[in-house]
Amino acid sequence: MSRRGREAALPPIGSERTWGLRRNHDALVVRCFDEATSTFKDFDFERLDVSVQLREMLAAAFAARTAPGGKLTSMASMHLAYRAAVQLAEHVATLVWRPVLPEHLLPEHLDGVLASRSGSVSAARDLEHVKLLLAHAEGLSEAMRGKLGEKGPRRLEGQRKESLSRAEWKRVAETARADLRAAAARIRGHRETLRAWRAGELPDDGDLVVQRRMELMESADRAGDVPRAWAECHGREAPLPWVKRYGEVADVVSWLHLSRREALAGAVLMGVLTGENPSVILSMPAAHHRPDGYTGDVGTAIVAGRKPRRDRHQHMSLVLSEVPDWISIPDDPQSVSTRDELHTAFGLYTLLHELTARSRKLISSERLLVRQAQGTPSLPQLSERFSPEMIQAWARAHELVTDKKDAKGKPVPLRVTLGIIRLTHVELHQRPVAHSERTLATTYLARNRGNLAEYQKVVADALATEVAKAKVRGVMATFTEDDLRRAQEKPEEVAAAYGVDVATLKRMIDGELDTVMNACADNTGGQHAPVGQPCRASFMQCLDCPCARALPRHLPIQVLVHDRIVERRAQLPALQWAQRFAAPHAQLADLLSRHSKTALDDARAAATEADRALVTRFLDRELDLR
Repeated sequence: MSRRGREAALPPIGSERTWGLRRNHDALVVRCFDEATSTFKDFDFERLDVSVQLREMLAAAFAARTAPGGKLTSMASMHLAYRAAVQLAEHVATLVWRPVLPEHLLPEHLDGVLASRSGSVSAARDLEHVKLLLAHAEGLSEAMRGKLGEKGPRRLEGQRKESLSRAEWKRVAETARADLRAAAARIRGHRETLRAWRAGELPDDGDLVVQRRMELMESADRAGDVPRAWAECHGREAPLPWVKRYGEVADVVSWLHLSRREALAGAVLMGVLTGENPSVILSMPAAHHRPDGYTGDVGTAIVAGRKPRRDRHQHMSLVLSEVPDWISIPDDPQSVSTRDELHTAFGLYTLLHELTARSRKLISSERLLVRQAQGTPSLPQLSERFSPEMIQAWARAHELVTDKKDAKGKPVPLRVTLGIIRLTHVELHQRPVAHSERTLATTYLARNRGNLAEYQKVVADALATEVAKAKVRGVMATFTEDDLRRAQEKPEEVAAAYGVDVATLKRMIDGELDTVMNACADNTGGQHAPVGQPCRASFMQCLDCPCARALPRHLPIQVLVHDRIVERRAQLPALQWAQRFAAPHAQLADLLSRHSKTALDDARAAATEADRALVTRFLDRELDLR
């Protein structure tokens, strides 16, 4: 039944589902669909060397784990789940006393799976996949269910993922830019030549070499391939004999299309400029929205991204702006033109969109990155398929090396992957990319040891600088309870002592001039706005403003802000916390040091839910004028 009360259309009785468990001619298979590519694959469970009952159980569990609407949406993740079923079946097949029914599976069998993978870096991860698969199985014993809920063993340390140094990062970026500049010059030049030829603007002097070359260019543009004919000796369509005079098939197709190396360079540079996940970059769509309206101002393109592991939050919008990423530019900024399209994510995207436009049309692709590939004679020599492993081959082809030397003093090959590029990006920019600030701090930066010493030095310098600023600025003037009592009897005297007039003093005491942590004596005479203009600065800057006055009723809020800032130290990257909160933390610490521990404890206890909500909004910058 729909929301409007209409009966839903049901499939005919006896109709077969297009996905899930299928039995065809005594074959037991599970059909799975990849959401991103809309392709499917049948996973064969009949070949598992276990009892019929266990095969049925594993197939049903696999079908439930890979069903539409679940967490597994890519074919790669489904392969991991199938691999788990195969590993469990292979271990069971080696036992003297083989389990026959699902209830015969014991916790010891899971321990055996782990032992059979002993020494492998992925052993713990493989066991985890087996547990996730069996969590969807039916008929297991209570003991086995309990085993599935136990915490798994720690993963062995393999090759650690370390970020690149700033110099290595720039070398990678400049190498990718060099590839793309060469591709743009070649493809644009050949397209202009082809246009001029078709328009009759080039002289036709009967030169066979020129005619053959233009024939090849026409074929590459119209079919993404070279002219072919049936060759009896090969038993297939082969390039015409004269084609090789002008180069290999891959070279000719690359006259008008990106080569594999150049497309990978585009993926690498997109990672450098955006820090996005490998899957997001390699599957980036060509369809986009231009919120800038093609006005010539700061160019901006919004494209749809997809990160399958985020479950229901997997779909997101990527904003590619024409703002240079100055971290990856050469040491001499003057050598970079402000119109250089390869120093902004927007410029890179539009260039790739231009260079792959014809390639996408030939293979009906919706993706941004399309490359030359070794296809079949019946299909264009183009492909939209990429794998993360190709990036390492790209780095080896360019002979990229690290800043370090080996024991013999020889350069060490640089390990480059899109994952390492992403790690380096978030470390250098100190901001999350498609993840939370907590994930940035605990998953990316805390586990990275590539530039730990350098990073610690930067954080220490930032802390020292911000704390020094706080000490120079001093602490805001603070009213005591005695001051408030004296203000009832001698308001002129108290007002003069705190640099305000009597009317302002009264409004401050009455709470009419409160901001967040203090009262403001003069909203138009502060240091953060032109004289006579209302102050638009963040309330955090009241801590060092001469117009700020703290009253006893502000103490609970000040204590809450101080405590929350301390909490955020564990939630934010160290450098980001130092740059944003080190100075306010030092200023609040000095301010609170004027009160006894008992007074501070009483202030914490006196804080209301409204106070806590106000502090949350304040630290989340919801109260700032944007």
